[in-house]
Amino acid sequence: MPVSTPRVPELAARNIQAIADLERTARQDRTRLDRFTDAVTSAAGSPLFLVAHGLWFGGWIAFNVLRPGPFDPYPFGLLMLVVSLEAIFLSAAVLMTQNRMQRQADKRAHLDLQVNLLAEQELTAILRMLTTLSQQLGVEPAPADADGELLEQTDIHRLSAALDRELPDPATAPAPSSAPGPRTPSRHRS
Repeated sequence: MPVSTPRVPELAARNIQAIADLERTARQDRTRLDRFTDAVTSAAGSPLFLVAHGLWFGGWIAFNVLRPGPFDPYPFGLLMLVVSLEAIFLSAAVLMTQNRMQRQADKRAHLDLQVNLLAEQELTAILRMLTTLSQQLGVEPAPADADGELLEQTDIHRLSAALDRELPDPATAPAPSSAPGPRTPSRHRS
């Protein structure tokens, strides 16, 4: 008997479709170079790539060590040259893919910020309407927002400046230590 998946609510289904459309568009908008570098990094990140290189290096070394008159004698300078060139091109492909992915992540973050700002503006408008209705009905405001701070639009520039003041600058902040901190003796014995 097949297992039925629960039906997704219509609003959630529309949101899922919108996200899928954005992802599809982002994939289709890639240039040929983007598609090529994605294919290279995808292949290089696979277990098959690792196994193939292990076999290639092992075969190269064995062929040149066990055979008389090797074409690349120890210390295998030609092998090192080929591997170095491969590493240069592979790292360039990885960096290009990461740059494209970072641009896409930045675009998503900007979209997320825009949606959050719109939601905040809508909520502020709703709170203002509720406050007006409450005043007309003679209902006192909730003590959580007695001063009306929630009725004001959020100033993202002021919030950003406050975050800049409070969060350490990653360029000047000390790197977190991977060493364990000092141990405090336990009062309880096991």
